[in-house]
This record gives sequence, C-alpha cells and structure tokens, in this order.
Amino acid sequence: MPAETILTNARIVLLDEVISGHLVIRDGRIAEIGEGAASGEDMEGDVLIPGLVELHTDHIETHFMPRPKVFWDMFAALQAHDAQIAASGITTVFDAIRVGTDEDATLTVDTMEKLSNVIAEAASNDDTRAEHFIHLRCEVSAPDAVAGFERLSKNPRVRLASLMDHAPGQRQFVSLETYRIYYQKKKALSDEAFESFTQRRIAESELNSDRSRRAIAAGARERGIALASHDDATEAHVAEALELGTQIAEFPTTIEAARASHGAGLGVLMGAPNIVRGGSHSGNVAAHDLLAAGQLDILSSDYIPFSMLQAAFLLAREGTLDLPAAIRLVTANPARAAGLADRGEIALGKRADLVRIREPRPNRPPLVASVHRAGRRVA
Repeated sequence: MPAETILTNARIVLLDEVISGHLVIRDGRIAEIGEGAASGEDMEGDVLIPGLVELHTDHIETHFMPRPKVFWDMFAALQAHDAQIAASGITTVFDAIRVGTDEDATLTVDTMEKLSNVIAEAASNDDTRAEHFIHLRCEVSAPDAVAGFERLSKNPRVRLASLMDHAPGQRQFVSLETYRIYYQKKKALSDEAFESFTQRRIAESELNSDRSRRAIAAGARERGIALASHDDATEAHVAEALELGTQIAEFPTTIEAARASHGAGLGVLMGAPNIVRGGSHSGNVAAHDLLAAGQLDILSSDYIPFSMLQAAFLLAREGTLDLPAAIRLVTANPARAAGLADRGEIALGKRADLVRIREPRPNRPPLVASVHRAGRRVA
C-alpha cells in the first residue's frame, strides 16, 4: 500500500486562489486537492502554503563561524542552520558559499570546499530537514575567484552562481562614503589604513573583474549551473549580465536596473528584510518600490531566514498583494527561476513540501506550526 496522509480543514493557498478544503499526500507528492472536509489530520482552519524556496542565504557562515576566528564543527553548524531554515518554513535552500578571498580572509577556499562537501554529504544521506543546494557567490574582483570557482563548482550540489563585485565605486558601493561607513568601522581601520585598503580593492577590481566574470559564466554554462548577476545599478550592467547568460538579477540597486532586468525576462530578486524593514540597509532602492512598479519577482531571506515568511504575510496583511501573489514571491517564482519544476506550489503531482501557518495575532509575525518536505514531517 502507498504511504498516504490526508490533511483536512485547511485554508489551502493555491497558485492563484485560496480554498477551504483538504489534500492527500501519497508517496511524497500531492495526489488530491479538494474543497470541503475529509477524514484526516485536522488543520483546524490553519493556512497551508507550499514550502518556501530560498535562493540566497549567507546564514550558514554565522553558524560555522559564530564569532571572529571561532570555528564550529561543520556538521553541527549545518544542523543548527538547517533547523532554523526548516522552522522558518523553508524546504529548499541554496546555501551561499563564498568564492574569492582577499589577503586577510578568515574563510579560505579550502574552508569553503570542506563546508561544501559537508553539505553534499548530508544531502546524499538525507541528514537534513530542508533540501540543501549550493549557491556560489563569486567575488569577481578577487585574484583567486576563477580558481575557487573551478574547485567548488565540481560539487554536485552546486546549482547556482552569482557574479558580484563589492569593490568601492562598484554597484552596491557606488558611493565611496557608503563604502567607508560599511567597511571602515567593520575592519577598525584608521583613515590612512582605510585609504590604502580602498585603493587595493579598486586596483583588484580593475585587474580581475571583467575576465573573472567571463570565465566563471563560461564555466557555469558548461556545468549547467544557473547564473545570477548581483547589485546591478545601470542598464549597462544588465546588458552585460544578459550577454553572460544570466537568469536571475539579485538585489538590483536602482529601479532602472530592475526595470531593464525584468523587461529582459530575468527573475528580479530582492531581500525580504528590505520589505520587513521598509527599505534597504545600504540606502539602495526599496523592494516596496520595485513591487509597486511591477519589477519584483522573488524574495530571499539574505541574512534572516524567517524574513521570507514574515515579508510575504506582511505584504498580504497590508493589502499590497493578495495572499497567493505574496506567497508566489517565496515559492513558485524562485522554484521556477532555479529550474525546480517539481515544487513551489500546491498542485497535483508536485512534491508535498507544505507549511502549516497559524493565523498570526494582530501586529505579530506568522507562526509555523508544522513543515512537511516530500510528504515527511520535518518540523
């Protein structure tokens, strides 16, 4: 007999509507969806949504290195990260692993390769609650970016790579004053040391960025790895991204870049914390503004795993979007952008990745009551 679970008395968020009814899970997939009651596990009128699909989170590094130069066991760090991911309603996660280091980097390419291998081993043994893939975030200005990509992209869990340049005067840090605010205090540099640091970063970017972008993009195409641009600010940036074969535009910093990306068919991704906070912490374009202009497709947690769910329900509560449209930003849209056709919506034949949400109290975030991945309860 096939393994079967029936969830009933739920408000089920489908791709374009919400119904009150039940669904049947059979062998890890959604076998039936119907209105009205059925004999099964009572959801008590709670909301049932697809499992969230997270394309860019740096969060695993905070578990592996919880304090500067304090390193945790990698398997334990992955388990801690995974538990928080699953409890936030995320059933598919692309863990962002850095590629490209500088002379004072604490996390080297050797470290990142070991961490990537831990993720792959855990995935192959089904030792995690969520399903984990790897997203290589490639700092193209770094001298070792291409070599690092060549090493890490051999990992079978790598499905996405993003091309980024955080050098002063580039993209996210067009404003040198913004760069000073972010990095001088972070690195505790004197004015003289910061000026020297800035000049080194600019020189590295001028020397390495263009050739690294092209080499990594070519490698991604050869390996079937999806490609994302990062922090595009101008139409010229978008044109470059299209030339390289990009599918996703991560965190465009201006509405002009977002409009050009969206118009060209790229999935425009912004951080869910930008929605929750009401703006960018870097002073760039607000995600709400892109949403109002019809230029936003995907929300990512970036650095707060729960922010995806929080942002989606906030958008629905404030009336910016209806609930199915808000949920698509964190489920169907990122799944489609990543080429994951088997998940991201509650529909017949799709994988039974499901999140039960209790109705939040006024001015409170939603509460995750339970999470199923491929029909198995994981949280």
